Amino acid sequence: MTATTDWQAKQYMLFENERTRPVRDLLAAVPATDVRSAVDLGCGPGNSTETLAAHAPGAAIHGLDSSADMIAAARQRLPQFQFDVSDISTWDASGPYDLILANAVLQWVPDHDRLLPALVQKLAAGGSLAVQMPDNLDEPAHRLLREVAAHGPWAQKLKGAERTERFSADWYYRLLKPLCARVDVWRTVYHHPLAGGAAAVVEWFKGSSLRPFLARLDDAGQRAFLQRYQQDIANAYPTLADGSVLLPFPRLFIVATR
Repeated sequence: MTATTDWQAKQYMLFENERTRPVRDLLAAVPATDVRSAVDLGCGPGNSTETLAAHAPGAAIHGLDSSADMIAAARQRLPQFQFDVSDISTWDASGPYDLILANAVLQWVPDHDRLLPALVQKLAAGGSLAVQMPDNLDEPAHRLLREVAAHGPWAQKLKGAERTERFSADWYYRLLKPLCARVDVWRTVYHHPLAGGAAAVVEWFKGSSLRPFLARLDDAGQRAFLQRYQQDIANAYPTLADGSVLLPFPRLFIVATR
């Protein structure tokens, strides 16, 4: 695997402001309560943990991520908190937690019908599970990603690389409401102006959706794939007069309070 395909903190944080805004919006909707113990699932390089710490000053905070590179960056950024390399699907800490944050990570974890109720069970009474996930599989960037993957010399290697599991807001509400005193679900479409045209859109997705595809290709294959993908992206996301491109990005938010 080349450096391009690893879930690297440096690549992810090329767009730190844009990637951090949704977690600020998410935490702003969490009911006010005394948060003494909190966990940041999929903490990445610590930007979401930093936002969590500002929301809950004085709380004991634990961050988890499956990437050692991300955890190293988080530890350097926030040495006062505990960070560990861990897989959310097998995370077995019992809690109880006053706040469980999962920002832009659960889309990578399967079995939501089992996972989210299990996370709610780790909450203290009155505690909240705060989740934000990209909801963009119908957007041109993902549609083109599937098309490019299916029509090229790499098609066989890339079969099954696309993330396909997706549920609606009402599905999550029906799943969580019997377990919680309050469930708040909403969807927001952000429109991010990115300097650099189509190349900037490709750089954005290198830190997320492109990663499983690139991981299956060698260096030459990666370059060819990215060139084809960027050509199609340029048609779908036209460059504006100032040289930037406007990237619409839908996200689904859930705050489930026990």
